[in-house]
This record gives sequence, C-alpha cells and structure tokens, in this order.
Amino acid sequence: MDIPFDRAWLPYIYLYGVGGLFFLGGLWLALRSRALDRSRRKHRIWTWILVGGFLWFLTLHGGGILAALGSGPQDLSDPPSGGMGERPGAGLFMGIVFGYVALVLGFGAFFARWNRTTSDFFFGGRRFSWWLIAISVVATGVGSHSFLKYSAKGFQHGFSSSMTYLNDWFFMPLFLFGWLPLIYYSRVRSIPEYFEHRFSPFTRRLATIGILGYMLGYIAIGFLTMAKTLQPVLADFLGWDVTMGQIVWAVAVVSGIYITFGGQTAVIFTDLLQGLILLVAGFILLGLGLEWLGGFDVLWRALPPAFKLPLAEFNGPEDFHFVGVFWQDGVAGSIGFLFLNQGLLMRFLACRSVDEGRKAAAFNTLFLLPLSTIVVCNAGWIGRAISGLRPDILPPETDPDEIFTRVAAVVSSPGVFAFLIAAVVAALMSTVDTLINAVAAVTVNDIYRPLVKDKPDRHYLKIAMATSALATVAGVVVAQTFFGDFATLYEAHAKFHATVTPPLVAAVFLGAFWPRFNTAGAIAVFLAGTSFIFAGLQWPEVFIQPFAHGVEMDAEHPFKYMGALFNLIACFSVGVLATLLTPRGSRAQTEGLTIWSVRKAREGFKGGVPNDQPGRPVVAGWVSDPDLPEGVVQAGPAHLEGLGGKDGDMVYLTDTRRWLGGLRSTHARLQEGAPDDTLRIAPDIVVAGRFLPAKRIRIEKEF
Repeated sequence: MDIPFDRAWLPYIYLYGVGGLFFLGGLWLALRSRALDRSRRKHRIWTWILVGGFLWFLTLHGGGILAALGSGPQDLSDPPSGGMGERPGAGLFMGIVFGYVALVLGFGAFFARWNRTTSDFFFGGRRFSWWLIAISVVATGVGSHSFLKYSAKGFQHGFSSSMTYLNDWFFMPLFLFGWLPLIYYSRVRSIPEYFEHRFSPFTRRLATIGILGYMLGYIAIGFLTMAKTLQPVLADFLGWDVTMGQIVWAVAVVSGIYITFGGQTAVIFTDLLQGLILLVAGFILLGLGLEWLGGFDVLWRALPPAFKLPLAEFNGPEDFHFVGVFWQDGVAGSIGFLFLNQGLLMRFLACRSVDEGRKAAAFNTLFLLPLSTIVVCNAGWIGRAISGLRPDILPPETDPDEIFTRVAAVVSSPGVFAFLIAAVVAALMSTVDTLINAVAAVTVNDIYRPLVKDKPDRHYLKIAMATSALATVAGVVVAQTFFGDFATLYEAHAKFHATVTPPLVAAVFLGAFWPRFNTAGAIAVFLAGTSFIFAGLQWPEVFIQPFAHGVEMDAEHPFKYMGALFNLIACFSVGVLATLLTPRGSRAQTEGLTIWSVRKAREGFKGGVPNDQPGRPVVAGWVSDPDLPEGVVQAGPAHLEGLGGKDGDMVYLTDTRRWLGGLRSTHARLQEGAPDDTLRIAPDIVVAGRFLPAKRIRIEKEF
C-alpha cells in the first residue's frame, strides 16, 4: 500500500520543527551566556559536535522514511522452516543465571573496599575517565524495562519503537554547557540541594519529595519488569509455580545486597561489565533472529510498510502515537532522565572533570544510544516477522510484554537463551543499582544530614548503606501497589513520566536558565503546578483534551501520553506568572547557579581565577612528603612549564595505566617549589589516589 504524505512526513516535520527549536534555542542561550565560549578552542570544537549531532539524527530519521517509502508491499510467501527452540533444563538455566549474579555480587564486594567516605560512596571520588562512565551509562539507560517495553512496542508497531531513544540530542547544548557544569562546579550532593542554593530550604524539601517519588517509581518499574521477564520463563520452561510477588522480592534482595555495600564505584565498574554484556546480548539476539528468518531481507519483506517507518503515526492509535510519545518520552522523559535522574547525574559527577562528563554524555547520545536502540527493540521486530510468517510458532496475540522472552526462546539454543535472560537480569540490576544509590544520596544529604549535623563522615556512610536497603524494600512496595493495571509496561511508564516529571522539569529549567525566576515561582511550580496535574487526572476532557492534538481519549487510562504536554504547560505557566507578579531577587542569589554565571561557578569551584593556559600531561616519579599541607602536590620548574601550571591550580593525578579508567587517581592543588623533577605529594593525596610506590603517575592541569 502507498503511505500517505502526512503519515510519513508530518511526524518528521513536527519532530525537527519543535525539537529544532529546543536545540537552536539551547545553543543560542549557551552562546549568548558565554557558557559555550567560542574564544576557547575546545568550545569551538564542541559547537561543531553539537551541530553535527543534530544533523546526524535529522539525516538518520529522514533516510529511514525514504527507505520505508521505497520498499515494496508486504511479502509473506515462503515462510522459514525453523522450529521452536529447545527448552533449557533447570540446572543449565539456573547455573548460568546464578553464575552471573554471583559475578555481580563479587564485583560489589571487591569494590566496597574503595568506599572510605560518602564522596566515594555517592560519586566514586569524582575521579573517572569519560569512556568508563559512557559505557557504564549504557547499563543505566538500557534497563530491563527497556528490553521489555520497547520489544513490546516493536512487536505492535515496528521500527517506530526506536524513536524515543533518539531525542536526547535536542537538549544537549543546555545539558553540556548549562546543567552539567552548574551541578558539578557547585559541588552539590543532590538535585534538591541545588534548589536550596538557588531558592530556599522549603523549595529543597518540595524537590526532595518529587525526586524521591521519581526514583522510587523507576525502581518499582524495574522490579515489576523482572517479574514479568522471569515468570513465563520459570513457569513455561522450568515448570516452577511462582508468583510475581515472590520474584520481585527475590531480585530485590540480590540487587540490594551489592549496592548497599558497594556504592558508586561498584556501580560504575559493575555497569561497565553489564553495559558490554547488554550490547553483546542484544546483537546476539538480532543475529540469531535474522538467521532463523533467513536474513534481513526476509525481515524487511515480512513487515507491513507502516511498520518500516522510524516514526509512529502522528496522533493515533491511542496506545502509541508520535505526538504523545514526543511530549511524554522525548521531552518530559528525556529532560527528566538527563536533568533530574539523580542516579544518572551521579554517574556524570563521578567524572574527573566537566569536560570528561561532556565527552561521556556526547558519546553516549551520538553513538551508544543508536546501538542501544537496536539492542532493546530488535526482539519486537523479529517477533512481528515470525508471527506473520509462522503464527504456529509465535501467535500474533502473544502478550507484548512477553515478546522478548518468547522470541529468545524460539531463535536460540538453551545455553544462549539462559545467557539472554541473564542479560536482562543484568539490565535490571544496572538500572536499579544506580537508582538505589541515588535514593540513598538524596535521603542522607537532603533529609538526614540537615537534621543530624556535625557527625563524622563514617556515620553518614553507614546511614547511606542502611538507606540503600530501605530503598530496595520501598521499591518493591511501590511495584506491587501502583503499576499493575496497565496493558503494557510502556504505557505504565508513560503515565508515570507524564505525571511525575513536569513540576521538576519546569523548576529545573526555569531555575537554571532564567535568572529572573525566583522562590515564589519555584514554589508555585511544585504546589500550583501539581494541583493542575491532579485536576487533569480528574477531569481530562476539560484540561488535557484541548492540548491533545486530536488524540482520542481512552476512558480507562485517559491521555497517558498527551497528559505530559498539558502538565508541562501548566507548570511552566504558573512558574512564569508567579515570578512576574513577585519582586525580582538580588543578582547575588543566582551567582554561579544559572547558565548566565557558569564562569563564576567555575571560579568558585577552583577558589580563584581559572588558568586556561595550554599545557600537556607530565609523567613523573613521586615521593610522599609529610611536611606538605593536605591536598597539595609540589612540582619543580620543568614540570610547571610543561603543565602550563601556576601555584594554586587544580591538577589531576592518575596511575599511568589508562585502562584503569581513573580507579587509582585523585585531584590536588599545585604548589611551586619542588627541588628536583620528582613530584612531592602530601600523604592524604597518596591515600586518596591509592597510588602504588613503584608506579610513576601522570599529572594534568585542570584549570
């Protein structure tokens, strides 16, 4: 059949029209505020990376539409002759899955010894290289819910299931040159702490409630996903009669153990392994599926023409349409994930510098997210082809949330099937571990520490570990209480995003990018904005339908996608109105806390004027000097000249083995006066960096 112009191109025009405004507006704001300073060579390069990234996604979607329009009609002739895969035995299956879990717990136990302070537990000591963070972020973004919910939508709607993974680039200018440097340089331990610095203690408490609700909801969806993944496996393939609740509790215990004792360093290194496993597992499933079908051309011919389009139909059907997914997942969800997900932000705050964080975020968005899209969606595409060609193997009425498990069982051997299920277990733990650690960070830093002050850091570290365990239990309770009555996980997650994130999105965006925005506006966003959200839930035909772009209302779950647009408009509107009707705050209150004063934030982080003089890394031997003040490394004239460094500059010291990714590293203050070419290091820096006496170190000037 011919695909109408508006079906093929209207979503594309809307995506890059509205999304382009977000991107260009963010780029203009970054340039206008000089947070993106084109007088600096690095920033000029970043400008071209930003523009190139936007054009890359514009071309990717456009090329996908042209490929779909150029394809022939659906061809269901000559079905493949493959059969149902052999079911794994209980011993093999449990051996592979539990063997993987034991490996993960071993990682947690090993890296627990790196936790000496709360900074180590929450931020890994802010020491790691960009590549390590980028790969570990894959495991956080590709949660087990991603495998199930995007496979489900791929089975129901084809290649358009990929569209929500390819929207983050619209907000990259504001994230890379606004939000990331602001939270890094202000040294905040949590997102709510930023709200206190920017507004007031009461605003911090409101933000704390919102952030905890956001993260506990994510944890709950992760646990529910694991139950939906394992129940058909355990029941149909192993013959075990277990309930969803029993599975949720079992995986919660395993997930909670290693994050409770491992902290952020364990999360980063475990997720490095898991991120690689997830990518490998997803491409193994794709390869096996294409082999079972007989090649990519069979998959392409078996899909209906509309299933080949990279974007869904503009405003229908109600369960999955472009405009709703754009506002719910592409805007509210993407901003929530990038700007509000404490777990993800803690990962970027664990980078050795803001520039390393930018590299990690850009590499993830440009390269790893497109790969991750294929990983999480391909089971749905393959399943749709199998159900069309061989309904006796995979009936079209199969529960979409089970399609990943069913396809894996059809196309793989018993051992590979067990490995693929273990990969989903990895995905669950990778997402949940980050969020549990983040809940502990918010609880300790925004609730406990303000009430129980002036305790040793070790005391707060113990409370953080205990809070991690409690967060695990809370996630189980939320999973069993709030997310059980939706047709698919995707729709449950969509309603959650559309409802919970808009007040936080509005408060963060207005606070970080509009200096005039004040405390009254922030409070109005949280209180009045939330009131409008509840009104929309109660009377959707009155509040949401006028903004629904013609989407029909489902009486049981009304506007689970389009609610995001109304909620965003309501929250931004009350914030702007309350701000304009109340007195302007002093400029000093926003210094170093908005994109217009990122340079001041950088000065405050260093405690002096940044030194951007070019230099190069220096490799040298070192000795521990007990006469030096804490936090100091002393260098001689030759090293100072090579570094381009001056007295008081911030420097980064690291083991010369780059493959460690910064595990043995730390920051210090540079001091002149070493008598020779051997670096002299204060004893506390030696301990913080875990430096080995026989190993030379590399020293780099930060600024």
